[in-house]
Amino acid sequence: MDIAVHAFDGMTMFHLATPLLVFGEVSRLGLAPGWRTRVWTQDGRGIRTAEGLLVEDVAGPEVVPGADIVVLPSWPTDLPPAGEDLVDVVSRAHAGGSTVVGLCLGAFPVTDSALLDGRGAVTHWAAAPLLQQRRAAVQVNASALYLDHGDVLTSAGTASGLDACLHVVRTHLGSAAAGTLARHLVVAPHRDGDQAQFVRRPVPDPGGAGRIGATMEWALANLDRDLTVDELAGHARMSGRNFTRRFTEAVGTSPARWVLSQRLEEARRLLETTTWSIERTARACGFRSAVTFRQNFTAAYATTPTSYRQRFRVTDGA
Repeated sequence: MDIAVHAFDGMTMFHLATPLLVFGEVSRLGLAPGWRTRVWTQDGRGIRTAEGLLVEDVAGPEVVPGADIVVLPSWPTDLPPAGEDLVDVVSRAHAGGSTVVGLCLGAFPVTDSALLDGRGAVTHWAAAPLLQQRRAAVQVNASALYLDHGDVLTSAGTASGLDACLHVVRTHLGSAAAGTLARHLVVAPHRDGDQAQFVRRPVPDPGGAGRIGATMEWALANLDRDLTVDELAGHARMSGRNFTRRFTEAVGTSPARWVLSQRLEEARRLLETTTWSIERTARACGFRSAVTFRQNFTAAYATTPTSYRQRFRVTDGA
């Protein structure tokens, strides 16, 4: 996996380091051979970051053609239009089969390259209205963490770049590898792309948040149950309406959507690590039938449970 990460003068080290850390750890942890990251700039010269650090060992745009993934991890905060040279490099890479990833404000040069016309894009919530004004042909989602079209991925602000990069690892190597990587990075192993990014919402009171957290832990240990809103609310000792409101404020998505995402994530783990039948896997994850499980799994991951298992099954020698 050859990954080309774009850099420019004045970018923050965090934005540059995020893809370098996540994808670099894949090789360092021995999760897959041959994952290589390279930093490139438009003129092949080094940069000075916003923190004043020099990054000098960089390549030029000649490393982009043939890269499996091209990452634009940020963009200047004054949001200048992407230059024709950069648009050309990104567009040619995409046409040649590269996956293009725009993290945070990096969604701006991606959309400037017309790769998302007629499709959806995500960026930092504060910049979402500007992105929509700038590219009317793109459907800007102001709340999601990341949005993956397969060939193009964009993500929300700052820490959401970690979620998006872990999602890329999960897509290529499976949830077991992504979970191992997340544990080493000490970050959450999986947050759905459509989980809400932070916006200005009332903060739930500590007592309510604590009860919700305890209920989430209980739900994860009991995914084979129905886990209706009423059942979750009863465990948290709240009314259904109050629980739904406080849960959405704290987590950024509804209880039902969160439960479904956790069922599917557990299903992926079981498909990778057990030889259980599809029916047994469905029951263990709380789906009413194997048919319902297959429908939800295919809708979420664009592949069937059986095909997923064939691709990501973990064996002793793997």
